[in-house]
Amino acid sequence: MTTLKQQTDAQIEKSRQAKPEFMQSMDELMAKAHEFEQGSDAIDVGQQAPKFTLPSAQGQQVSLTELCAKGPVVVTFYRGDWCPYCNLQLRALQSVLDDIHAAGAELVAISPQVPDDSLSESEISQLAFTVLSDQDAQVAASYGVAWEVPELILQHMRKDRGLDLANINNGNGSVLPIPATFILNAQGEVIWRFVDVDYRTRAEPADIIAALKAEQDK
Repeated sequence: MTTLKQQTDAQIEKSRQAKPEFMQSMDELMAKAHEFEQGSDAIDVGQQAPKFTLPSAQGQQVSLTELCAKGPVVVTFYRGDWCPYCNLQLRALQSVLDDIHAAGAELVAISPQVPDDSLSESEISQLAFTVLSDQDAQVAASYGVAWEVPELILQHMRKDRGLDLANINNGNGSVLPIPATFILNAQGEVIWRFVDVDYRTRAEPADIIAALKAEQDK
């Protein structure tokens, strides 16, 4: 079984072959983002996670308080179902969902994408965990992982991919979440996190499971 990193590395290489100049610019942009520690404002281990109530793709209101009442919660932020790296990550999380549940935890994925009919037809709607809509990335901002998207990326989305993020998100099209993952205990405290401003890099599911098992064994 391939790791998520192997899958995202393959996607990166595929993109390099198709758009070498863009990917070179992206490498430079991500290096600069790391240099300036973008994402350093993310909530840290030991801190209380901000509470939220957000709509699901089915229009139901889901609160963090309700989720934590069941036990630990894995909260992962993703950009949208238009992002190939996000789809790789969500599929990888789906593949270990039984392990997450076996550790007594729930999984929730959050993006700024509006919960409309388009989501019901996407691959994301087939996932067996909760997907929530964080319009204008307000919850992402409260977790310190909202990111003002550089024009290079916005231009690529508009011209190369035909994506209108303002329409897709029904709001702010220039702010997206850093694809971060947090594990919260039943008290809503952060016990593990993965934060990387490079959207091509994601939390490895095996590391999430290991952190949950460590919490379970306490």
